Amino acid sequence: MSPLQLFIEYSVVGIAAGGVYALIALGIIVIFKASHTFNFAMGEMMMLSAYFFYAASVTFALGPWLGLGVALLSSVVVGLIIERVAIRPMLGRPFIAVVMVTFGIGAIIRGIVGLVWGPNELQIPAILARTPVMLGDIFVPGRTARAFAIAVVIVVGLILYLRYSRAGVALRAAAADAVTAYSMGIDVRRIVAFSWVIAAITGCISGVLMASVNTLTPHLGVVAMNVLAVIILGGLNSIGGVLVAGLIIGWLEAVTGMFLPTSFREITPYILTLIVLLIRPNGLFGARQVERI
Repeated sequence: MSPLQLFIEYSVVGIAAGGVYALIALGIIVIFKASHTFNFAMGEMMMLSAYFFYAASVTFALGPWLGLGVALLSSVVVGLIIERVAIRPMLGRPFIAVVMVTFGIGAIIRGIVGLVWGPNELQIPAILARTPVMLGDIFVPGRTARAFAIAVVIVVGLILYLRYSRAGVALRAAAADAVTAYSMGIDVRRIVAFSWVIAAITGCISGVLMASVNTLTPHLGVVAMNVLAVIILGGLNSIGGVLVAGLIIGWLEAVTGMFLPTSFREITPYILTLIVLLIRPNGLFGARQVERI
């Protein structure tokens, strides 16, 4: 294989991984827009959802598709419990206090998973075909390609839903001015809960996709740390920007791994993000927020 073909192959695989990054980032962005809360427990929620899928499909022998439905429902319930018990009482408190609560939630989830399932790697049922996808002479692993297609379809669908649906309009109104939205009859607390439902759904699907491509371990949630670069690069207040930023970060990680030692792969996205922030402090697609006093 020529160096050019190898570069293109790495690029395609990286972009495919970036689609899943965008799906994870979308859940974080929606919560941030609705309540100005940065959910650092998103990785653990994603990981817990994958374990729900494993328990339903393997332990209780419900099969992969019914297991996925059970995992989605369980994830939504967990998201609503977190929002109602831990997040809602903290609304209006200092930002750092709410962030620390999400860190605590993540630690609790990791502890529960370790107690119930242990530290060993688990293999979930195959919901993605392993048949490779050939783009001319370019080889793309089948599971990676299919995970990318599913992630992008869901991300685009959610972007359109949040752009044109009444719930999406209400969420944007609450994000712009919660007090005015409340005075106009929008139940802001319900909108915040709705954002956690979306995060639970995106977390569940991305968790199952990640576990399908790799393996299921309690460390699966660590991948959400890579998503921080996606969010910062795309812009905290840009839902559409996460898709483009996710593809960029995925491609950059793959290409860096091709030319440089593996250790550089983890830091290169943050170097790019730092450079972008020096030029555009709100990210590539973020808009400057102006407050009138």
